[in-house]
Amino acid sequence: MIDKNIQLAIQVVPLDREGDVYDKIDAAIEVIQKSGVDYMITPMETVMTGPYDKLQEIARNAQEALINVGCREFLVNIKMHVRTDRDVTVEEKRLDR
Repeated sequence: MIDKNIQLAIQVVPLDREGDVYDKIDAAIEVIQKSGVDYMITPMETVMTGPYDKLQEIARNAQEALINVGCREFLVNIKMHVRTDRDVTVEEKRLDR
């Protein structure tokens, strides 16, 4: 679809109360960590930078990881910054510049 790097922020919120909620979130984060894309974990979401299709695949795999660890109900919030003419970069968004 788009051949430039984008940013995708994903937040997963397990709603079922069985087990440790952070273990479920960590399963989704592990998918991102193993994906090979640049990412930043923040207190509220994880932000990834990379090709559009790859990030969509990672977001889908993170949701599957929740299911695989027994999460039966969850919310997923996704935000994307997309440009068609050039890459979206972390550097341009730094607060200390």
